[in-house]
Amino acid sequence: MAKNLQTKFSTRQYMLSRDFEIYYYNEPASEKVSIHSHDYYEFYFFLEGDVSIWIEGEQYPLKYGDMVLIPPGIKHMAMVHGNEIPYRRFVFWISVEYCNQLMEVSSSYGYLMQNVLVKKTYIFHNDLITFNTIQYRIFQLIEEIKSERFGKEAKVSLCVNDLVLQLNRIVYEQQNPKSEKEEQNLYQNIIYYIDDHLDEELSLEQLAGQFFVSKYHIAHIFKEQMGLSVHQYILKKRMQASKAAILGETSITDVYTMFGFKDYSSFYRAFKKEFGVSPKEYKEVHGVVAKRLMESNRNYKWVCYNENSLTVIEGEKECE
Repeated sequence: MAKNLQTKFSTRQYMLSRDFEIYYYNEPASEKVSIHSHDYYEFYFFLEGDVSIWIEGEQYPLKYGDMVLIPPGIKHMAMVHGNEIPYRRFVFWISVEYCNQLMEVSSSYGYLMQNVLVKKTYIFHNDLITFNTIQYRIFQLIEEIKSERFGKEAKVSLCVNDLVLQLNRIVYEQQNPKSEKEEQNLYQNIIYYIDDHLDEELSLEQLAGQFFVSKYHIAHIFKEQMGLSVHQYILKKRMQASKAAILGETSITDVYTMFGFKDYSSFYRAFKKEFGVSPKEYKEVHGVVAKRLMESNRNYKWVCYNENSLTVIEGEKECE
């Protein structure tokens, strides 16, 4: 992580800013902070360290990806059990007044805060993809704060609001998961869409916009259902479609441009990695054989091929 994002640790437990403050700490926990409370909301995003957190008499061990939310007036304390591993975390303070302003815009900004106040659940565990989503927004905010670019104040405000909304969305979706049937339907619809649009631009971002879900959610579904990333699936489907097109009348140049490859070199590498032969070698061997079979066997209706062989099927039978 960039050194210039790091903040020197301070035991100060009050806000200097009116609305929010955010810090990244990466150092041995040499200064102990005693039990205390705040008049603002405090978020911890835990990265590393032999640490647990004490909240209102309960001790919670922390692991990578955990998010802790401490509401105003709640007594708490970080407990460091060893200094061998640096205690790394992001700390985000946000005032009650600023939260109230956001909730006047939309109640969605306040779901997480209200949830913690009512349920007294302070720790939220996140998987790797979800935590990467959070970190991305934190990096955006810190880098913008440290920048001197035009429109800095407006951009910082947008970044804060986006981070707060994303945290609310993550917790809401964790506590209100879609049914297995809904997830399966979404997965199938994305599969059908990809298969029907292989010759068009396809990306995780484009799919997320098409189906009105986050790109991280789509990535999670694919990994869970298929064991592949979306990019890997799209590439495999395009390779299969390219192989079929090569055996037809389409030139290899038209094939690779049709399926989104910028040049022949990238298409060549992907094709050979998938099938073990180059596109030209495949066309020379399988294309000629297929043509000859079709011309010399007028009574044969089907010519079936796989990666290594061709099979001619007589009459009305179909390929298995």
